[in-house]
Amino acid sequence: MINSKQRFELKKIIKELETYRGRHTELVSVYVPEGYDLNKILNHLAQEQGTASNIKSTATRKNVIDALEKMIQHLRLYSSTPIHGLAVFSGNVAEKEGQSDVKVWSLEPPIPVKIRLYRCDKEFQLDLLRDMMDIKESYGLVVLDRREAQIAVLRGKTIVPLIKLKSNVPGKTRAGGQSAQRFESLRDLAALEFYKKIAQHVKEEFLMKEGLKGILLGGPGPTKYDWMELAQLTNELKKKVIAIKDLSYTDEFGLQELVDKSQDVLANEEIAEEKQAMTRFFETLLKQPNKCAYGEKHVMSALQMGAVDTLLLSETLEDDKITEFEEIADKYKTDVKIISVETREGVQLRDMGKFAAVLRFEYGG
Repeated sequence: MINSKQRFELKKIIKELETYRGRHTELVSVYVPEGYDLNKILNHLAQEQGTASNIKSTATRKNVIDALEKMIQHLRLYSSTPIHGLAVFSGNVAEKEGQSDVKVWSLEPPIPVKIRLYRCDKEFQLDLLRDMMDIKESYGLVVLDRREAQIAVLRGKTIVPLIKLKSNVPGKTRAGGQSAQRFESLRDLAALEFYKKIAQHVKEEFLMKEGLKGILLGGPGPTKYDWMELAQLTNELKKKVIAIKDLSYTDEFGLQELVDKSQDVLANEEIAEEKQAMTRFFETLLKQPNKCAYGEKHVMSALQMGAVDTLLLSETLEDDKITEFEEIADKYKTDVKIISVETREGVQLRDMGKFAAVLRFEYGG
Protein backbone atom coordinates (compact mmCIF):
# COMPACT_ATOMS: atom_id res chain seq x y z
CA MET A 1 0.00 0.00 0.00
CA ILE A 2 1.38 3.42 -0.94
CA ASN A 3 2.00 6.13 1.64
CA SER A 4 0.94 9.77 1.49
CA LYS A 5 4.23 10.99 0.00
CA GLN A 6 4.14 8.38 -2.75
CA ARG A 7 0.52 9.27 -3.47
CA PHE A 8 1.46 12.94 -3.74
CA GLU A 9 4.27 12.18 -6.21
CA LEU A 10 1.94 10.02 -8.31
CA LYS A 11 -0.76 12.68 -8.24
CA LYS A 12 1.75 15.32 -9.31
CA ILE A 13 3.08 13.42 -12.33
CA ILE A 14 -0.43 12.36 -13.40
CA LYS A 15 -1.61 15.96 -13.14
CA GLU A 16 1.29 17.13 -15.32
CA LEU A 17 0.97 14.43 -17.96
CA GLU A 18 -2.80 14.94 -18.22
CA THR A 19 -2.20 18.47 -19.54
CA TYR A 20 -0.55 17.24 -22.75
CA ARG A 21 -2.42 16.28 -25.91
CA GLY A 22 -0.87 15.15 -29.16
CA ARG A 23 -2.19 16.51 -32.44
CA HIS A 24 -2.11 12.94 -33.71
CA THR A 25 -1.24 9.54 -32.19
CA GLU A 26 2.28 10.60 -31.26
CA LEU A 27 2.55 10.47 -27.44
CA VAL A 28 4.33 7.30 -26.33
CA SER A 29 3.58 5.41 -23.09
CA VAL A 30 5.56 2.36 -21.96
CA TYR A 31 5.09 0.22 -18.84
CA VAL A 32 7.86 -2.25 -18.00
CA PRO A 33 6.83 -5.07 -15.61
CA GLU A 34 8.88 -5.95 -12.54
CA GLY A 35 11.66 -8.39 -13.41
CA TYR A 36 11.35 -7.84 -17.17
CA ASP A 37 14.49 -7.63 -19.31
CA LEU A 38 15.01 -3.96 -20.21
CA ASN A 39 17.00 -4.92 -23.33
CA LYS A 40 13.85 -6.49 -24.79
CA ILE A 41 12.04 -3.19 -24.27
CA LEU A 42 14.85 -1.29 -26.01
CA ASN A 43 14.75 -3.72 -28.96
CA HIS A 44 10.99 -3.35 -29.20
CA LEU A 45 11.20 0.45 -29.23
CA ALA A 46 13.87 0.31 -31.96
CA GLN A 47 11.50 -1.86 -34.02
CA GLU A 48 8.70 0.66 -33.45
CA GLN A 49 10.99 3.38 -34.80
CA GLY A 50 11.30 1.38 -38.00
CA THR A 51 7.53 0.95 -38.21
CA ALA A 52 7.01 4.68 -37.57
CA SER A 53 9.04 5.49 -40.69
CA ASN A 54 5.99 4.35 -42.69
CA ILE A 55 3.68 7.01 -41.20
CA LYS A 56 2.40 9.18 -44.06
CA SER A 57 2.24 12.50 -42.21
CA THR A 58 5.70 14.06 -42.11
CA ALA A 59 5.05 15.91 -38.82
CA THR A 60 3.53 12.87 -37.07
CA ARG A 61 6.31 10.59 -38.35
CA LYS A 62 8.98 12.96 -37.02
CA ASN A 63 7.26 13.37 -33.64
CA VAL A 64 6.86 9.62 -33.09
CA ILE A 65 10.43 8.79 -34.12
CA ASP A 66 11.82 11.61 -31.98
CA ALA A 67 9.74 10.52 -28.97
CA LEU A 68 10.95 6.93 -29.32
CA GLU A 69 14.58 8.04 -29.69
CA LYS A 70 14.30 10.22 -26.58
CA MET A 71 12.81 7.31 -24.64
CA ILE A 72 15.49 4.86 -25.84
CA GLN A 73 18.26 7.24 -24.78
CA HIS A 74 16.63 7.68 -21.39
CA LEU A 75 16.13 3.95 -20.78
CA ARG A 76 19.82 3.30 -21.52
CA LEU A 77 20.58 5.21 -18.32
CA TYR A 78 19.13 2.25 -16.38
CA SER A 79 21.43 -0.71 -15.82
CA SER A 80 18.42 -2.95 -15.10
CA THR A 81 14.68 -2.78 -14.52
CA PRO A 82 13.87 -1.23 -11.11
CA ILE A 83 12.39 -3.55 -8.49
CA HIS A 84 8.77 -2.46 -9.11
CA GLY A 85 9.15 -1.99 -12.85
CA LEU A 86 9.02 1.29 -14.73
CA ALA A 87 6.57 3.71 -16.34
CA VAL A 88 8.00 5.91 -19.11
CA PHE A 89 6.35 8.62 -21.20
CA SER A 90 7.70 10.64 -24.12
CA GLY A 91 6.40 13.03 -26.75
CA ASN A 92 6.53 16.39 -28.45
CA VAL A 93 4.73 18.76 -26.09
CA ALA A 94 5.41 22.02 -27.95
CA GLU A 95 2.43 24.35 -27.80
CA LYS A 96 2.65 25.46 -31.43
CA GLU A 97 2.38 23.10 -34.36
CA GLY A 98 5.61 22.74 -36.29
CA GLN A 99 7.79 23.34 -33.24
CA SER A 100 9.67 20.60 -31.41
CA ASP A 101 9.90 20.16 -27.64
CA VAL A 102 10.34 16.44 -27.03
CA LYS A 103 10.34 15.49 -23.35
CA VAL A 104 10.60 12.25 -21.44
CA TRP A 105 9.37 11.28 -17.98
CA SER A 106 10.07 8.11 -16.04
CA LEU A 107 8.65 6.84 -12.77
CA GLU A 108 9.57 3.88 -10.60
CA PRO A 109 6.08 3.02 -9.27
CA PRO A 110 5.45 2.37 -5.57
CA ILE A 111 3.43 -0.72 -6.52
CA PRO A 112 4.84 -3.41 -8.84
CA VAL A 113 3.83 -3.12 -12.50
CA LYS A 114 2.32 -6.44 -13.59
CA ILE A 115 1.72 -5.88 -17.29
CA ARG A 116 3.85 -4.87 -20.27
CA LEU A 117 2.36 -2.05 -22.34
CA TYR A 118 3.37 0.01 -25.35
CA ARG A 119 0.96 2.64 -26.60
CA CYS A 120 1.21 5.51 -29.07
CA ASP A 121 -1.83 7.76 -28.75
CA LYS A 122 -3.09 11.35 -28.60
CA GLU A 123 -2.72 11.25 -24.81
CA PHE A 124 -0.49 9.44 -22.34
CA GLN A 125 -1.86 6.21 -20.89
CA LEU A 126 -2.23 6.92 -17.19
CA ASP A 127 -4.90 4.49 -15.99
CA LEU A 128 -2.33 2.15 -14.42
CA LEU A 129 -0.94 5.02 -12.34
CA ARG A 130 -4.45 6.15 -11.39
CA ASP A 131 -5.24 2.62 -10.23
CA MET A 132 -2.20 2.71 -7.96
CA MET A 133 -3.64 5.77 -6.22
CA ASP A 134 -6.91 3.99 -5.45
CA ILE A 135 -6.87 2.42 -2.00
CA LYS A 136 -8.00 -1.16 -2.49
CA GLU A 137 -7.04 -2.52 0.92
CA SER A 138 -9.40 -1.98 3.83
CA TYR A 139 -10.40 -3.19 7.29
CA GLY A 140 -13.87 -4.04 8.54
CA LEU A 141 -14.89 -2.31 11.80
CA VAL A 142 -17.50 -3.73 14.17
CA VAL A 143 -18.37 -2.15 17.53
CA LEU A 144 -21.22 -3.52 19.62
CA ASP A 145 -22.89 -4.15 22.92
CA ARG A 146 -26.37 -5.48 23.74
CA ARG A 147 -28.01 -2.16 22.87
CA GLU A 148 -26.54 -1.24 19.51
CA ALA A 149 -23.93 -2.03 16.88
CA GLN A 150 -21.99 -0.07 14.28
CA ILE A 151 -20.49 -1.63 11.15
CA ALA A 152 -18.02 0.41 9.11
CA VAL A 153 -14.98 0.09 6.88
CA LEU A 154 -11.58 1.72 7.33
CA ARG A 155 -10.28 2.64 3.88
CA GLY A 156 -6.87 4.26 4.05
CA LYS A 157 -7.36 6.91 6.71
CA THR A 158 -11.11 7.27 6.30
CA ILE A 159 -13.78 5.57 8.40
CA VAL A 160 -16.85 4.91 6.24
CA PRO A 161 -19.95 4.00 8.32
CA LEU A 162 -22.05 1.29 6.68
CA ILE A 163 -24.77 0.07 9.04
CA LYS A 164 -26.18 1.12 12.42
CA LEU A 165 -28.28 -1.42 14.33
CA LYS A 166 -30.46 -1.12 17.42
CA SER A 167 -31.41 -4.15 19.51
CA ASN A 168 -34.74 -5.22 21.04
CA VAL A 169 -33.06 -6.42 24.21
CA PRO A 170 -35.20 -5.25 27.19
CA GLY A 171 -33.65 -3.01 29.81
CA LYS A 172 -32.56 -4.40 33.15
CA THR A 173 -35.81 -3.34 34.87
CA ARG A 174 -38.27 -6.21 34.45
CA ALA A 175 -42.04 -5.92 34.06
CA GLY A 176 -44.20 -6.64 37.10
CA GLY A 177 -44.99 -10.28 37.78
CA GLN A 178 -42.04 -11.69 35.84
CA SER A 179 -39.54 -13.74 37.76
CA ALA A 180 -35.95 -12.61 37.60
CA GLN A 181 -34.93 -15.90 36.01
CA ARG A 182 -37.57 -15.75 33.28
CA PHE A 183 -36.85 -12.09 32.54
CA GLU A 184 -33.13 -12.75 32.23
CA SER A 185 -33.89 -15.65 29.90
CA LEU A 186 -35.94 -13.32 27.66
CA ARG A 187 -33.08 -10.81 27.62
CA ASP A 188 -30.62 -13.54 26.63
CA LEU A 189 -32.86 -14.72 23.78
CA ALA A 190 -33.28 -11.17 22.49
CA ALA A 191 -29.50 -10.65 22.71
CA LEU A 192 -28.88 -13.87 20.79
CA GLU A 193 -31.21 -12.75 18.00
CA PHE A 194 -29.41 -9.40 17.90
CA TYR A 195 -26.02 -11.13 17.71
CA LYS A 196 -27.22 -13.23 14.78
CA LYS A 197 -28.53 -10.12 13.02
CA ILE A 198 -25.17 -8.38 13.42
CA ALA A 199 -23.38 -11.50 12.17
CA GLN A 200 -25.55 -11.64 9.06
CA HIS A 201 -24.75 -8.05 8.19
CA VAL A 202 -21.03 -8.57 8.88
CA LYS A 203 -21.08 -11.63 6.60
CA GLU A 204 -22.82 -9.71 3.81
CA GLU A 205 -20.43 -6.77 4.06
CA PHE A 206 -17.08 -8.47 4.64
CA LEU A 207 -16.99 -12.18 3.84
CA MET A 208 -16.35 -11.78 0.11
CA LYS A 209 -15.03 -8.19 0.13
CA GLU A 210 -12.02 -7.80 -2.16
CA GLY A 211 -8.95 -6.30 -0.51
CA LEU A 212 -10.24 -6.74 3.05
CA LYS A 213 -7.22 -7.31 5.30
CA GLY A 214 -9.23 -8.22 8.38
CA ILE A 215 -11.99 -7.24 10.81
CA LEU A 216 -11.40 -5.16 13.93
CA LEU A 217 -13.93 -5.88 16.68
CA GLY A 218 -14.61 -3.85 19.80
CA GLY A 219 -17.07 -2.92 22.49
CA PRO A 220 -17.54 -2.45 26.24
CA GLY A 221 -17.37 -5.42 28.60
CA PRO A 222 -17.64 -9.07 27.53
CA THR A 223 -20.34 -8.57 24.87
CA LYS A 224 -17.91 -8.73 21.95
CA TYR A 225 -16.63 -12.11 23.14
CA ASP A 226 -20.23 -13.33 23.61
CA TRP A 227 -20.92 -12.29 20.03
CA MET A 228 -17.91 -14.22 18.74
CA GLU A 229 -19.08 -17.31 20.63
CA LEU A 230 -22.85 -17.17 20.19
CA ALA A 231 -23.52 -15.50 16.83
CA GLN A 232 -22.89 -18.72 14.87
CA LEU A 233 -20.13 -17.14 12.78
CA THR A 234 -18.57 -19.35 10.14
CA ASN A 235 -14.95 -20.32 10.70
CA GLU A 236 -14.00 -18.31 7.62
CA LEU A 237 -15.55 -15.18 9.11
CA LYS A 238 -14.00 -15.82 12.53
CA LYS A 239 -10.57 -16.02 10.92
CA LYS A 240 -11.06 -12.54 9.52
CA VAL A 241 -11.34 -11.08 13.06
CA ILE A 242 -7.73 -10.06 13.67
CA ALA A 243 -8.16 -7.83 16.75
CA ILE A 244 -10.61 -7.48 19.64
CA LYS A 245 -10.46 -4.27 21.67
CA ASP A 246 -12.12 -3.02 24.88
CA LEU A 247 -14.00 0.21 24.17
CA SER A 248 -15.98 2.81 26.09
CA TYR A 249 -18.39 3.62 23.25
CA THR A 250 -20.44 1.87 20.57
CA ASP A 251 -21.47 4.90 18.48
CA GLU A 252 -19.38 6.87 15.96
CA PHE A 253 -16.95 7.67 18.78
CA GLY A 254 -16.61 3.92 19.25
CA LEU A 255 -15.49 3.47 15.65
CA GLN A 256 -12.78 6.11 16.08
CA GLU A 257 -11.80 4.62 19.44
CA LEU A 258 -11.48 1.19 17.82
CA VAL A 259 -9.12 2.58 15.18
CA ASP A 260 -7.11 4.45 17.82
CA LYS A 261 -6.76 1.31 19.96
CA SER A 262 -5.81 -0.87 16.98
CA GLN A 263 -2.55 0.92 16.22
CA ASP A 264 -0.67 -2.32 16.78
CA VAL A 265 -2.63 -3.93 13.95
CA LEU A 266 -2.56 -0.87 11.75
CA ALA A 267 1.14 -0.24 12.32
CA ASN A 268 1.92 -0.46 8.62
CA GLU A 269 -1.09 1.51 7.53
CA GLU A 270 -0.97 5.16 6.54
CA ILE A 271 -3.45 6.26 9.21
CA ALA A 272 -1.12 4.96 11.92
CA GLU A 273 1.95 6.58 10.35
CA GLU A 274 0.26 9.97 10.24
CA LYS A 275 -1.01 9.72 13.80
CA GLN A 276 2.40 8.61 15.09
CA ALA A 277 4.20 11.43 13.28
CA MET A 278 1.80 14.07 14.56
CA THR A 279 1.75 12.60 18.09
CA ARG A 280 5.56 12.75 18.16
CA PHE A 281 5.41 16.41 17.10
CA PHE A 282 2.86 17.39 19.76
CA GLU A 283 4.68 15.48 22.52
CA THR A 284 7.99 17.12 21.57
CA LEU A 285 6.31 20.52 21.40
CA LEU A 286 5.02 20.01 24.94
CA LYS A 287 8.27 18.72 26.46
CA GLN A 288 10.99 20.33 24.30
CA PRO A 289 9.41 23.25 22.41
CA ASN A 290 12.78 24.39 20.99
CA LYS A 291 13.06 21.06 19.16
CA CYS A 292 9.93 21.85 17.14
CA ALA A 293 9.00 24.36 14.47
CA TYR A 294 5.70 25.32 12.92
CA GLY A 295 4.53 27.92 10.45
CA GLU A 296 6.02 28.34 6.97
CA LYS A 297 8.83 30.80 7.80
CA HIS A 298 10.01 29.05 10.97
CA VAL A 299 10.00 25.62 9.34
CA MET A 300 11.75 26.86 6.18
CA SER A 301 14.47 28.52 8.27
CA ALA A 302 15.08 25.31 10.23
CA LEU A 303 14.99 23.25 7.04
CA GLN A 304 17.63 25.40 5.33
CA MET A 305 19.87 24.98 8.40
CA GLY A 306 19.64 21.19 8.13
CA ALA A 307 17.95 21.13 11.52
CA VAL A 308 14.79 19.22 10.53
CA ASP A 309 14.53 15.52 11.29
CA THR A 310 10.89 15.05 10.21
CA LEU A 311 9.03 17.53 8.02
CA LEU A 312 5.22 17.53 8.25
CA LEU A 313 3.30 19.14 5.40
CA SER A 314 -0.46 19.40 5.06
CA GLU A 315 -1.84 17.90 1.86
CA THR A 316 -3.96 21.07 1.53
CA LEU A 317 -0.85 22.98 0.41
CA GLU A 318 -0.30 23.79 -3.26
CA ASP A 319 1.73 21.14 -5.11
CA ASP A 320 4.45 23.67 -5.94
CA LYS A 321 4.88 24.57 -2.26
CA ILE A 322 5.16 20.91 -1.23
CA THR A 323 7.71 20.32 -3.98
CA GLU A 324 9.75 23.36 -2.89
CA PHE A 325 10.03 22.06 0.67
CA GLU A 326 10.66 18.46 -0.45
CA GLU A 327 13.59 19.47 -2.65
CA ILE A 328 15.32 21.20 0.27
CA ALA A 329 14.48 18.30 2.60
CA ASP A 330 16.15 15.85 0.19
CA LYS A 331 19.45 17.74 0.49
CA TYR A 332 19.56 17.07 4.23
CA LYS A 333 18.05 13.54 4.18
CA THR A 334 15.01 14.86 6.06
CA ASP A 335 12.06 12.50 6.38
CA VAL A 336 8.99 14.08 4.73
CA LYS A 337 5.40 13.17 5.56
CA ILE A 338 2.38 14.54 3.70
CA ILE A 339 -0.41 14.70 6.29
CA SER A 340 -4.04 14.41 5.20
CA VAL A 341 -6.98 16.21 6.80
CA GLU A 342 -8.87 12.95 7.23
CA THR A 343 -7.60 12.55 10.79
CA ARG A 344 -8.01 14.85 13.82
CA GLU A 345 -4.26 15.37 13.92
CA GLY A 346 -4.19 16.33 10.24
CA VAL A 347 -6.88 18.95 10.81
CA GLN A 348 -4.81 20.35 13.69
CA LEU A 349 -1.78 20.68 11.39
CA ARG A 350 -3.85 22.50 8.79
CA ASP A 351 -5.31 24.86 11.38
CA MET A 352 -1.89 25.71 12.86
CA GLY A 353 -0.43 26.83 9.55
CA LYS A 354 0.09 23.64 7.46
CA PHE A 355 3.85 23.39 8.19
CA ALA A 356 5.46 21.64 11.17
CA ALA A 357 8.73 19.91 11.97
CA VAL A 358 10.48 17.84 14.62
CA LEU A 359 14.09 19.04 14.79
CA ARG A 360 17.40 17.21 15.16
CA PHE A 361 18.61 19.79 17.63
CA GLU A 362 17.28 22.90 19.37
CA TYR A 363 16.91 25.76 16.97
CA GLY A 364 15.42 29.10 17.82
CA GLY A 365 15.58 30.71 14.37
